[in-house]
Amino acid sequence: MLDQFSRSELIFGKDGMTKLHNAKVAVFGVGGVGGYCLEVLARSGVGGLDLFDDDKICVTNINRQLHATHKTVGQYKVDAAKERISDINPNARVGAYKMFYLPDTSPLVNLTQYDYIIDAIDTVTGKIELVVRANEHDIPIISSMGAGNKMDAAALEISDIYATTVCPLAKVMRHELRKRGILRLKVVYSREPVIPPKEDTQTSCRTSCVCPQGTIRKCTDRRRIPGSNAFVPAAAGIILAGEVIKDLLTLSSS
Repeated sequence: MLDQFSRSELIFGKDGMTKLHNAKVAVFGVGGVGGYCLEVLARSGVGGLDLFDDDKICVTNINRQLHATHKTVGQYKVDAAKERISDINPNARVGAYKMFYLPDTSPLVNLTQYDYIIDAIDTVTGKIELVVRANEHDIPIISSMGAGNKMDAAALEISDIYATTVCPLAKVMRHELRKRGILRLKVVYSREPVIPPKEDTQTSCRTSCVCPQGTIRKCTDRRRIPGSNAFVPAAAGIILAGEVIKDLLTLSSS
C-alpha cells in the first residue's frame, strides 16, 4: 500500500526503510541548521528522533528556522519541531527535551541509546562536550560548523575536522579536539570567509532584544550575534541529514 515513504522506498528499498524506521537519532540544537536537518530525517522515515534545545522561538528566527512562524513565536523550539514531525510522520517516536547541552548537563543524557548524534549546537563548549562523550561511547556523530555570516550555500562541504580551513569555529574545534585526543570528526563546514554583520542600533538585538518572555539565554547575554539568512543554514542542515541517512543505511548493513 502506498504511503508517505513510497517514493523513498524506491531508492532505499524495503529493508532500508525498516532500518531507518528502527533507527534512533539525537539532534542537539533545533535552530536554523538543526530544524532543516530534522525535516529531512522525518521525511526520510527515521523513526526515533530526540530533540535537545532550551530556546524559545523569537520573531527574529522566522527568516531562517523552519518551524518558526508568527504563530509559533514564544513556543519552545523542540515543542514546535515535535509537532511538525508528528504531522509528517505520526508513527515517529519523538522526544522533546528543553535543555542546553553543556558539561554540567551532559550526565542527564544517555548517549548510548542512539544510533547517531547530530551536533547543531551554536556554542563551542557544548559542541566539544558532545563530541567527547560520543567518542567515549563510540557513537557516530556529525557536527555543523559555522553557518552564520555566510552567503554562499554552494561553498558548504563535508570533511574531517582536521582537513578544514578558513572557518573560525572549525579552527577552535580542531585545537580543542586535538588536546583531548579526538582523532577524527565528520563535519559540514564552509570555506567562505565570514561576512561582518551590518548592525545598527535599530536592528541590534543587544539594544532592542525581543526574546520571548521566559527565554533563559537572551541575546543580550550572548558574546556575539551573527547575521544569517534562509538558505545557508538550510543547506547545511540538509547536507547533515543526508550524510546521517546514508551512514545509517551503511552501518545497518555492515
